Amino acid sequence: MSVARAERLVNLVLCLLSTRQYLTANRIRKIVPGYADAPSDEAFFRTFDRDKTELRELGIPLEVGRNKVDDPVDGYRIARRDYELGEIDLAPDEAAAVALAVRLWDSPELTGAAQGALVKLRAAGVDVDVDRGAPTLVESKVRTTEPAFGPLLAAVQAGQAVAFDYRRPSPAELRERVLEPWGVVSWRGRWYVVGHDRDRGAPRCFRLSRVVGQVRKVGKPGQVHRPDDVDLLRFVASTGGEPQPPAGVRVWVADGRAAGVRRWASVVGRREVDGVPGDVLELDLAYPDSAAKWLAGYGADVLVLEPDVLAKAVRERLLAVAEGYRVGGEPLAADGAEARR
Repeated sequence: MSVARAERLVNLVLCLLSTRQYLTANRIRKIVPGYADAPSDEAFFRTFDRDKTELRELGIPLEVGRNKVDDPVDGYRIARRDYELGEIDLAPDEAAAVALAVRLWDSPELTGAAQGALVKLRAAGVDVDVDRGAPTLVESKVRTTEPAFGPLLAAVQAGQAVAFDYRRPSPAELRERVLEPWGVVSWRGRWYVVGHDRDRGAPRCFRLSRVVGQVRKVGKPGQVHRPDDVDLLRFVASTGGEPQPPAGVRVWVADGRAAGVRRWASVVGRREVDGVPGDVLELDLAYPDSAAKWLAGYGADVLVLEPDVLAKAVRERLLAVAEGYRVGGEPLAADGAEARR
C-alpha cells in the first residue's frame, strides 16, 4: 500500500469516527485529505469505492444510512461502539508473555507489528510493562540482522521463487540455489529459510547467515504454495538445525586496535603483517558464520587466520566494499554481539 493511500484511509477512518451523522460521498470528498485531487467525479467514486472495500476487509464496521428519510443519497459513518476494542483481561502470566514477545523481535519487519499490538493492548486498558512484565532472567532477543531476511520473508509472503548464492562450510564453496520458499523460521539463535530446492528436487533448509549477496526474484508472485503437512520448525530441527559446539577462531589484531575483539579473546602469540606488529588471538564463537560481518567491520586492523571459511567470508565483504557497494544491501557494522552469542 502506498503512503498516500494509507494516509487517505487513516483520514477517512478518523473522519467517520468523529461524527454521529452519516456523511455523503460528496461531503467526504470535500473534507477528507486525499480525495480533492481526483481529476473527475468518476475517478473519485472509483477511489472511494476501493477505500470502502479496503476498510471492510480490514474489519472496520462501515455503516451506511441516511440522517433523514427524505435525504436523496446514503451516507457513511463508523460507530465507536463497534470499532473500539472490547475489554481484554489478561492474567499476570499472560501479560508477561506479551511483554516478552514485544522484547523478542529485533527487526524492522517484525518490530512494527509487535509495537502495534502493544499499543492496542494499552489503549484497551491492559497494563503491559515491557521492562517489568517479562522475567528479568530471560534475555530474549531474536536477531534478524542477516541481509537476506527481508527479501526472503517478502518472497514467502508473495509466494515467489528466489535465487541466491549460498556458502557451504565443508567443503568450502559458493553455489547458486533456486528455492521455492515456504517460510522463514528461527531455531536456537539462527534463522533458516525452508522450501523446495529446484536443483535437488526436494525440500531443503538454508541458514540465512550463509546467503551471500543479493536475493534475486525468480518467476511471478503467487506460484509458490506451502504444503499443508510441513512443519517448518520440525523440518529444520531434523535436518541439521541443531546447534554445534563453539568453534575456535584464530585472528591477528594490530597493536592498540580492535578492543572489541580483544575483549573476547586470549593472546597466544605475536606476529607482523605487512610490517605492522600485532597479537595473535584465539576466541571461541558459537556462530562463526555470522562473525564475518563483525570482523570485517574492523577493516585492516583484524586478519582472520583460521578457519579458512571465515577468512574467505571476511575477504568477500572487504572486497565488496572496495568495489563500491554493500554486501546484500547492508552496511558492515562492528557489532560482535551476534557472533558471540
